[in-house]
Amino acid sequence: MFEFNRIKRLPPYVFAIVNTLKMEYRRKGEDIIDLGMGNPDMPAPKHVIDKLCEAAHNPRNHRYSASKGITQLRVAITEWYKRRYDVDLDPETEAVVTIGSKEGLSHLALATVQPGDVVMTPTPAYPIHPYSVIIAGGEISSIPIGPGMDFFEEMEKTFKKTWPRPKMLIINFPHNPTTQVVEGLDFFKKVVDFAKENNIIVIHDFAYADLVFDDYKAPSFLQVPGAKDVGVEFFSLTKSYSMAGWRVGFCCGNKDVVGALIKIKSYLDYGMFQPIQIASIVALRGPQDCVEEYRRIYESRRNVLIKGLNNAGWRVESPKATMFVWAEIPESFKKMGSLEFCKYLITEAKVAVSPGIGFGEGGDNYVRFALVENEHRIKQAVAGIKKVLNRG
Repeated sequence: MFEFNRIKRLPPYVFAIVNTLKMEYRRKGEDIIDLGMGNPDMPAPKHVIDKLCEAAHNPRNHRYSASKGITQLRVAITEWYKRRYDVDLDPETEAVVTIGSKEGLSHLALATVQPGDVVMTPTPAYPIHPYSVIIAGGEISSIPIGPGMDFFEEMEKTFKKTWPRPKMLIINFPHNPTTQVVEGLDFFKKVVDFAKENNIIVIHDFAYADLVFDDYKAPSFLQVPGAKDVGVEFFSLTKSYSMAGWRVGFCCGNKDVVGALIKIKSYLDYGMFQPIQIASIVALRGPQDCVEEYRRIYESRRNVLIKGLNNAGWRVESPKATMFVWAEIPESFKKMGSLEFCKYLITEAKVAVSPGIGFGEGGDNYVRFALVENEHRIKQAVAGIKKVLNRG
């Protein structure tokens, strides 16, 4: 019997339990509407796909690529930041292409976190934020996040009661799974000042930069003067350009942190398939109306789901951003806990959602809906949920 200590530190993947039950019912012929995983259902933009196909026919593009990303893609990334946020970045030292932000976050933790180092992350959180640290041998100090909480105040409390003092802070706004947002740059200014004062590295995951609603605009961490002195920001083409399976992301900011990621990646991979990188240049430099079209679709789906749930008697706040709805479990079902409630929704409502407990402490009273089905299917899901709620 082999034992692997690093693997033993990882808990069972709660989402797999829900997914297994979903597949079990589908094999029986049941139509389960899947609003669980945040897996975009819309195709990538046509002009990006066309460029991929064109580049794939060039034999030179089938050779090994560069682990830190081809030069023109890194230049396109820095142009995107300048155009969008008026942030100046050096494509050689302050930008690295990653195989999706998940890979980048994981390898950055491996490059920068020593066994015994403490990293602060929100809870609940997107699992790779705390578990990239766990995999690297570090320790997590959790910052509660949720409705009615001042995240910065909670972060200060967590820092003061943590010893050894945290080395790093991983944050994510707009936030997955709670959908919480920050207004303006004031929050990030306080974070930068705090990081400088306490010698902390800041990692900001900006995956939902473009999925914003009701005239809300998400600020970039790197917009704050001095942000590059203390940290980096990750972005992914997954949501903004509906390129989930393409696995294209990037990390920008502090040259020492970016340099650490570049170095460790040079030992671990040869970069992604070059035609994907070439197509990504077209995505970043080409027409951006596709980004607005995806945003509008997600906003419309959000409106349908929120209206339907509230009409069914499930009071849910409308999120300002992300592709998710973070819903507190109705009182009459709360004692079940989020995992059992999710199982109940699959068996009785024929709807799959994500259990809040899978995102960590503070999540068990919630479930997460992903806006990854069309409006007709969302209405169908709400109808099934309404029948369940009426029984409770």
